[in-house]
Amino acid sequence: MQWSLVIPLKPLTRAKSRLADTAGDGVRPGLALAFAQDTVAAAVACGAVSDVVVVTDDGLAGRELAALGARIVPDAPGSGLNAALAYGAAAVREIRPGAPVAALNADLPALRSPELSRVLEAAAEFPRAFLADAAAVGTTLLAAAAGRELQPAFGTDSRSRHRTSGAAELELAGVDSVRQDVDTGADLRTALVLGVGRHTAAASAGLLIPGA
Repeated sequence: MQWSLVIPLKPLTRAKSRLADTAGDGVRPGLALAFAQDTVAAAVACGAVSDVVVVTDDGLAGRELAALGARIVPDAPGSGLNAALAYGAAAVREIRPGAPVAALNADLPALRSPELSRVLEAAAEFPRAFLADAAAVGTTLLAAAAGRELQPAFGTDSRSRHRTSGAAELELAGVDSVRQDVDTGADLRTALVLGVGRHTAAASAGLLIPGA
């Protein structure tokens, strides 16, 4: 099964405010872009993925991620994360009406293509399915089979909200790179231990990361 992935990315100047303890205002946009670049690069390289759509209004991010093979869709709704994901999923299905679609976080700098393949293979067994983040509170991936609406409910306690919506929770071991999103300095330290992509490695070099 070949999946279409939808990745949302807010304007870089507004991204990753919770990394303030690790990176200053002038550094965080570059980190957010690096996270997205490594996420997109791994997604494009995944054998289970046919195409990657990034929903963003950020011009720099759009150019850099398009260069990696993503299709850029402007955030026309401008109404937050879930609206952007629903819009991106609809844009995918205008071109591929029968496509299974998955929403993927843009801040997975340690993402490994084989682990993403495993998650998508498991998700294919359900009408809708999701993968909880490393903190077991949020969600890093939400998948919908062909003909099913994505129904994204990202945000606070999204693990609980996606479960309540009827999506099956994927219980998989050995997919830490798909679970490890980065919101805080501690998250970034964990991702670095897992092994991040080249963009994040370069962007985080020299940072004083809490606990490192």
